[in-house]
Amino acid sequence: MTLFSWTRRGLVAAAGAAFLIGGLGGSADAQTPPGVLIVGQIAEPKSLDPAAVTAVNDFRILVNVYEGLTRYKSGTLEVEPALATGWDISEDGTEYTFTLRDGVTFHDGTPFNAEAVKFNFDRMLDENHPYHNTGPFPLSFFFSAVEATEVIDNMTVKFTLNAPYAPFLSNLAYPTGLIVSPAAVEAHGPDFGRNPVGTGPFKFGEWRPNEAVVVERHDGYWGEAAGTQAVVFRPITDANTRVAEMLAGGIDLMVEVPPTSLGQFSGDGFSVAEQAGPHVWFLILNAKEGPFADKRVRQAANYAINKEAIVNDVLEGTASVAAGPTPPAFGWAYNEALDPYPYDPEKARALIAEAGAEGATLTFYVTEGGSGMLDPVPMGTAIQADLEAVGFDVKIETYEWNTFLGEVNPGLEGKADMAEMAWMTNDPDTLPYLALRSEAWPDKGGFNSGYYANPKVDELLEAARSATDQDERARLYREMQEIVQEDAPWVFVANWKQNAVTSDRVENFGLEPSFLLHLQSVVKN
Repeated sequence: MTLFSWTRRGLVAAAGAAFLIGGLGGSADAQTPPGVLIVGQIAEPKSLDPAAVTAVNDFRILVNVYEGLTRYKSGTLEVEPALATGWDISEDGTEYTFTLRDGVTFHDGTPFNAEAVKFNFDRMLDENHPYHNTGPFPLSFFFSAVEATEVIDNMTVKFTLNAPYAPFLSNLAYPTGLIVSPAAVEAHGPDFGRNPVGTGPFKFGEWRPNEAVVVERHDGYWGEAAGTQAVVFRPITDANTRVAEMLAGGIDLMVEVPPTSLGQFSGDGFSVAEQAGPHVWFLILNAKEGPFADKRVRQAANYAINKEAIVNDVLEGTASVAAGPTPPAFGWAYNEALDPYPYDPEKARALIAEAGAEGATLTFYVTEGGSGMLDPVPMGTAIQADLEAVGFDVKIETYEWNTFLGEVNPGLEGKADMAEMAWMTNDPDTLPYLALRSEAWPDKGGFNSGYYANPKVDELLEAARSATDQDERARLYREMQEIVQEDAPWVFVANWKQNAVTSDRVENFGLEPSFLLHLQSVVKN
C-alpha cells in the first residue's frame, strides 16, 4: 500500500469516526494513523510557492518543505545559518557574501548551489527574468534593497545592496526567502505553486483541494530526519468544527484555538502550547482630520479603553496588553521601560474636554474576522462601549476581511476615524517602517492609513535600518517607541499569545515566536 493511499484511507476513516463520536457527544481514543500527523489548519493554502503567498496559514506548511539561507534560532527571532553555513558583511554594510552548505540537493535530485540562489532572487526581483511570470511576488519588497545577486563560485554567492539594510538577514529567514528548485520552476512554470520542490525535511506528496495537503518525510534530507512519516494539513475553516474534530480524535494538532474553547482541553489526553510572538493588535486613528487630529484626543482614547478587561474577559487571557508599536517578542529591540496606557476614564474625559472634543461622533471600521484580529467583533463592541462611556458617539461599520482591507489600506481620510488592525512581523523594522513613517502614507505606497507623521520618528527608522550594530539599532528603536507611544497614532491594544493543542500521542511539539510551524522533530505515536 502506498503512503498516499494509506494516508487517504486513514484520513477519511479518522474524519468519519470523529464526526460519529463528536455527534454522540463522546470522546475518542486515538483514531489517526500512527506515524502520520494530522494538522487542523484555519484555511486552504493559496499556493505552495513561498514567493507568492503572504499568509501565516500557508507559511506553516512551506517551512517544512523549503529552507532559506538563514533561519530563526529555535525559541527566538535571532538569525542562524541554514542553507548557508556562514556569511561576511562588508564594512559599509552593502555586500553580503554567503558560504553555502555543501552536499544539499532539492527533492527532485537537482543540486542546491549558488546558481540556484541567484535564480531564486532574480526570478523574484527581475521583471525580465524568464520565470518572473510565475508570480505575483507580494512580499518582494523585503528584498528591494538587493541590487545584484552574483555567483562567486559553486558554493559562494554575493548580494550587493543599494544601501545598508540591517533587516536583510532576518528577511532571508522569513518564508519569502525560502529557496525553491529552479528545475521545478522551469518544469511547471505558473503551476509551480501546486508542484513545490524544496530542500526541507518533508517533500510534497499531494494536494487534494479543500481536503488536505500531504507532505512526506524526505529520506535524503541533509540534516536530522523528520520524526513522522507524513504530515497531513487539513483546512477546517470553522473554529468550532476544528475544536470538535480535535476533541473527537480526527486531528492530532490544532492551531489557533478560540479563547473560549481552551478550557475544553485542560484534562487528560491533550496538551496546550502557548507562545508569545511578534504580534500587535491596534486601532489605527485618523491623525489627519477629525477629533484624532489632536494628540490629546488620541491619548484620551488610549486611557478610555479598558484593555485589561478585553484581554481577560474577551480574549480569556490569551494575550497581554500592548505598551507600544513594538511587540515584546523582539526582546533585543523592545523598550521594557514603557508601561501600557492605564485604564483611566477620568483622565480621558479631562483630555477630551481640554481639546474641546466632547460628544464627537466617531466612525469605527471593524472586520468580521481576519489575520490576527483576535475576536474582532466582540473586541470592537467592547471598545465602542468604553469610548461612549467617556462621551464619544461611536458608530461601528463592519466589513468582511478583504472588503475591510480595501477600505482601510487606501487610508481613512474622508471615511472613518478609526479602524482595527493587527500585524505579525519578523523584524522590529517592518511594521513601523511600513505603517508609521510619513513616507508610508497610502498615496505614497505604504500602510500608514491614519496619516501619522513625526520627522524624528522618520529619522530614527531610517537610521535603524541602516545601522549594522545591533545595540545601536536597539537604542534607535527604543527611542522611536517612546515617541510613538507619546504621540499615540494608534490605540495599543494587545499582543497575542499564539496557541495550539496536541493529542497525547504527539511528542516534541513546540510553538515558535515566529508563528511558523516547524514539525521536523515531532513524533506521532
